[in-house]
Amino acid sequence: MTLGKFITFEGIDGAGKSTHLAFVAELLRAAGKTVVLTREPGGTPLGEKLRTLLLHEAMDLETEALLMFAARREHLAQVIEPALARGDWVISDRFTDATFAYQGGGRKLPFERLEVLEQWVHPHRQPDLTLLFDVPLDVARARLDATRELDRFEREKAVFFEDTRQGYLRRAAQFPQRFRRIDSTRSIEAIQAELRDLVGAL
Repeated sequence: MTLGKFITFEGIDGAGKSTHLAFVAELLRAAGKTVVLTREPGGTPLGEKLRTLLLHEAMDLETEALLMFAARREHLAQVIEPALARGDWVISDRFTDATFAYQGGGRKLPFERLEVLEQWVHPHRQPDLTLLFDVPLDVARARLDATRELDRFEREKAVFFEDTRQGYLRRAAQFPQRFRRIDSTRSIEAIQAELRDLVGAL
């Protein structure tokens, strides 16, 4: 059986990636693919419990990073790897690149420590395609929904998000073969036309 493909959506809060998750899933379904749509942190019953802790409870930075990778290990074991083995296509709203961006870039945890955890948790698995939705910081902040309660990451100051964005760009430069930067300041129609081409090529 042919293995499925693994696509991840990345970007700082407010970059607009969530708008396009369902669009890409429908593109793939229209092409006859079985699609598993998931997210991080989360994606499993245990992962969703850890997500609640991570988004709302204050904790030590290293605890935060370890819990991110603990949720990810469960996600890989219970959802991602079985789906790919079945030939399904997996679309995940965030994966390890987010940890390098947020905990590494934003919170300044040394990248070397995150690399050790990455090699431990998924030494042989990287996304086939990572879509990095990128916008200037002021645009991202303006897009955050002012009508809902923000989580503890979304409440961070502007410098945190700029450092997180730079963490993403650093990661994209490190792995240019799988990253595609999406200029998310454009219209939805223009972005979706580019996504159609990228997914079609994959």
